[in-house]
Amino acid sequence: MSDSPESRAVTTAADRRLFIQIQKQVYAGDPNWVPPIWSVQNELVGFKPHPFYIDNRCQAFIVCRGREVVGRVVAIVNSGHNTRYNDKTGFFGFFECRDDVEAARVLFHQAGKWLVDQGMTSVRGPANPSLNYDCGLLVDSFDSPPTFMIPYNKDYYESLIVRSGFEKIQDMYSYEASIDMLDHLDPKLKFVIDEATKRFKATCRPINPKNLNADVRTFLHIYNESLQGTWGYVPLSEAEIDHQAKGLKHLLIPEMTSIAEIDGRPVGAGFGLLDYNPLIKKIGGKLFPFGWLRILFQKKSLKRLRIISSNVLPEYQKWGLGLVTTARILPDAVAFGIQVGEFSWVLESNSLSRNTIERAGGRKTKTHRIFEKSLEAI
Repeated sequence: MSDSPESRAVTTAADRRLFIQIQKQVYAGDPNWVPPIWSVQNELVGFKPHPFYIDNRCQAFIVCRGREVVGRVVAIVNSGHNTRYNDKTGFFGFFECRDDVEAARVLFHQAGKWLVDQGMTSVRGPANPSLNYDCGLLVDSFDSPPTFMIPYNKDYYESLIVRSGFEKIQDMYSYEASIDMLDHLDPKLKFVIDEATKRFKATCRPINPKNLNADVRTFLHIYNESLQGTWGYVPLSEAEIDHQAKGLKHLLIPEMTSIAEIDGRPVGAGFGLLDYNPLIKKIGGKLFPFGWLRILFQKKSLKRLRIISSNVLPEYQKWGLGLVTTARILPDAVAFGIQVGEFSWVLESNSLSRNTIERAGGRKTKTHRIFEKSLEAI
């Protein structure tokens, strides 16, 4: 190729536009690509205010050959991660690139130098910008579109990342199952659901639309508490919880949610999100001026549900209450017209959840991978 690749930090409005546009160019003509909601992406890459960056920091980079932008990445310092795990791990996210390994290496080198200047000794990713948001690189099953809030990328990205010195550190799986799985459930799992319900006198209810803000915050607090022992997990800050709650209340269908209570105390929470991606693709990722109306009025046409999480407070884990919480959602999902449920994502190291989903009839469909490399040589 003519012109050696050169990378630079994104510091101007013009560079920010180039950073966004390269994504459109890379996926031009790709039938499976779904654009992000552009207003949300501008927040998450640090171009507009987002509560994640109150305590954390980032720097976006682009790489060019001549005057053409051929790649991008964001280097991220997650202070919460480094405090929690007592290490100096930086992150990368929002990686997009032409099939150009030299350009990718230059891009990662530049991002790595910035992270070293911030005191980091290794870099991990993709995290967009953390494991609480979109994360992981798709490494298989490129023949179908992604589900809502699940990353999609070109099949050559893994090669670019590996040839830039990264190695796998963790995989995350997506599982698919017919939404009427309760009708065909392993009798042992049905027994666990019944016994857990009786043992704890647990009751489950959907989120109350009249008390939406409080119930969404309840879910997010249970989410924070329940994942304390999960690989790589960093709790959402209070500011992030507030921000997430505001966004979720416009997307949640109350029937697709579940709060498990024992003696009136919320101890578990789960929810499914409709796969909004077919509608987001139709509006080109633009909510305004009228895109959000299309999502609002056409959501009943969606037939796929992403079961994002079923979380239980630590003292009640491994007793089957996660199954109890999820089981409450499924009949309402069938009544809504949902045909397929996707459980995503599930960590490779989370053998309990993986085994439960597989016993319930879930079929592994996609793998997303987290990579890491040392920055000592930079």
